[in-house]
Amino acid sequence: MAEIELNAGNFDGIITGSDQPVLVDFWAPWCGPCRMLAPTVAAVANKYGDKVKVCKVNVDEEPDLARRFEIMYIPTLIVFRNGQPVRQSNGLVREDEILKMLEI
Repeated sequence: MAEIELNAGNFDGIITGSDQPVLVDFWAPWCGPCRMLAPTVAAVANKYGDKVKVCKVNVDEEPDLARRFEIMYIPTLIVFRNGQPVRQSNGLVREDEILKMLEI
């Protein structure tokens, strides 16, 4: 399953409407570590798309979402369950660490 691009208009509907955990990658195109993490996030989406929704938020295009979740560093990954953030990581993480965050 492909990653879903989130914005202010669709964020709440996708996050609160999901019966699966949602992994949200807060990133920016100019961010080197974000580009390094992108293939790992894409691999999670491809391998586990039936168990988790994988989404991305470009913080340059969606600064209000970044402020709402107090994103101070990118890349930041947040796992949502039942519409609420339950886990967060900053910086580069391995696929197994993401799976541990998702409890897969």
